[in-house]
Amino acid sequence: EVQLVESGGGSVQAGGSLRLSCIASGFTFDASHMGWYRQAPGAECELVSTIGKDGRTYYADSVKGRFTISRDNAKNTVYLQMNSLKPEDTAVYYCGADMLVAAYYPECSGLGGYWGQGTQVTVSS
Repeated sequence: EVQLVESGGGSVQAGGSLRLSCIASGFTFDASHMGWYRQAPGAECELVSTIGKDGRTYYADSVKGRFTISRDNAKNTVYLQMNSLKPEDTAVYYCGADMLVAAYYPECSGLGGYWGQGTQVTVSS
């Protein structure tokens, strides 16, 4: 059974930091393309960052320079270090594996692949 379990969300003030973790099981992690998406209430699912099996990374312009994605294949874990957080970063953050890559999509689950349950990030001004 494929499982993706996110953790590390919470509430912080603007300018603060959080580190999200996603532990994967049930598939070949080191051969998988991983990513983080987010969805705010009433908004579409938004691509945040991806990391390929070769370690190549991609960031949305809105988070470039503030967020860092990384993976530890020995631990089947992908991370998202989020610094200089802004109120507009408030959303539920989802970890995905082998999903399609799209800047925006109505629902994250519609991108295929595997998904976690999401973790809430709230940034107050």
